[in-house]
Amino acid sequence: MRRFLTLACASACALSLTACSLNLGSGSSGSDAAAPASEASSQADGETGAQSQASNSSGASAGATTGASAQTVAGYEAGEIPPIPMFTLPDLGLLTDSGGAFTQDLTRDITSVPGVSVGPARCDEPGVLSTGSGTTVIGGDGSASSASSQGPAVVNNGDGSASYSKDNVSIVNNGDGSGSYSDGTVSIVVNGDKSGSYTDTHLSVVVNGDGSGSYTNSQTGESIVINSDGSGSYSTGEVSIVNNGDGSGSYTDKSLSIVNNGDGTALVNAQTVKAKPLPKVGKVGDFPSIDAVNPVTSCGTVITLEDGVLFDFGASEVRADASTTLGNLATVLKDAKAPSIQVLGHTDSIADDAFNQTLSEERAQAVADALKADGVNASMEVIGHGETRPVAPNENPDGSDNPAGRQLNRRVEIFIPAF
Repeated sequence: MRRFLTLACASACALSLTACSLNLGSGSSGSDAAAPASEASSQADGETGAQSQASNSSGASAGATTGASAQTVAGYEAGEIPPIPMFTLPDLGLLTDSGGAFTQDLTRDITSVPGVSVGPARCDEPGVLSTGSGTTVIGGDGSASSASSQGPAVVNNGDGSASYSKDNVSIVNNGDGSGSYSDGTVSIVVNGDKSGSYTDTHLSVVVNGDGSGSYTNSQTGESIVINSDGSGSYSTGEVSIVNNGDGSGSYTDKSLSIVNNGDGTALVNAQTVKAKPLPKVGKVGDFPSIDAVNPVTSCGTVITLEDGVLFDFGASEVRADASTTLGNLATVLKDAKAPSIQVLGHTDSIADDAFNQTLSEERAQAVADALKADGVNASMEVIGHGETRPVAPNENPDGSDNPAGRQLNRRVEIFIPAF
């Protein structure tokens, strides 16, 4: 869930953040006061005077009106000071949406078809899963850890906390609403108490959780500070605004100086005028807490292919008409970007152990070869279990043959670890 919280009006969104922009030439009087100087200089002689504007790097502009009245910021009355601009929280989705980094569930992405079924792999007993390029340790209490030479290092502690690291990316979820994300460019810290920070190559946003915060943008030269007592400041280029939180404050640009005394008067370029006290600066919004990580209830995804879909009876060569099924499976595996898989062969109990072991290995290898030929680049571990891991009885309780059970036991499974 992407959350864009209004903290205090410049826009900063996603990871290509736009500059914070204060339009000092607009106010309650609309856009008329912000007309370009060239346009204002062509106005009739009956007007009070020419308008001039100073534009900062972010598009902020200030204007002064000379004549019988005191100079003003364009769009404001004499002695009025523009408010401290507000800013929005950057997109924190890299951290708040990171739950999928700790568990991989492909059961929703792979559709079961006749002869091919998909479901979660139950690994609720402690153990170690080897996947060729790495190992996954299942704690049996909702915890698990994984390390791989190609994939990420993931630890799920089962109590809501977890960590993830791969290349330059590091994600930490403390399980109490706090956590952090960093990738060498973007750094996000959420403290879980409504405070946090965000930095990237040019932007820095700090929220303190008590209504205060700060925003700096090196691209635009803007700086905003908002304090919890209603005071704050803004600066960019030649424009500086200060609100002291007690009704007083100041504004300066290259041609205009305003000091609002907070007592109904202000000094505008040393000229005393009547001016309303300044309202307090609004409070900054909150950093959202992050959801705790779900415990591990499945250690991965199992795709089961019935042997009748793939092979003739007793044979290990893939049937020609099975190419479409395996091609579709290859597409799914490539789209899922599974870094490693296990291809597991199983048989029923007909024939002797040695024959079934060999047959299960050859069938698993045939499926792995077909997937590789269809462009699956995941690391593959091929294992034959023979008749040792039935999923249904090969015989009925009275010792008679159970054809339906044996059919279920003759299968090839693709196991995709959750990490």
